[in-house]
Amino acid sequence: MSWEQLLEYKSKVQDYFENLPKALADVFAWISIVVLCLSNVPGYFALMSGVTDQTPPLDISLLVWIGLLLYFVRSVIIKDMINVLTIGIGFAIQVILLGLIFFL
Repeated sequence: MSWEQLLEYKSKVQDYFENLPKALADVFAWISIVVLCLSNVPGYFALMSGVTDQTPPLDISLLVWIGLLLYFVRSVIIKDMINVLTIGIGFAIQVILLGLIFFL
């Protein structure tokens, strides 16, 4: 291996590890969005299947929706389309589940 190849390899490794924290932060942000989107689903399914007749607490649902709305605004501002699509799909699923609960 020549000296130039070693320097090139070193710069590639440095670039990889410099970009790794941002990539990990993006992955954890996406996972947190998915968890927030799915947080109310068990309660909705329990209500729909007749396991319980109590709806999930309104304050928890509102805080989750406000958190998702803030994530959505952030994603739109920085033009992060994966998060925009994930949150949009999460909102749609929750609205469909709420519609099934209250109108059926």
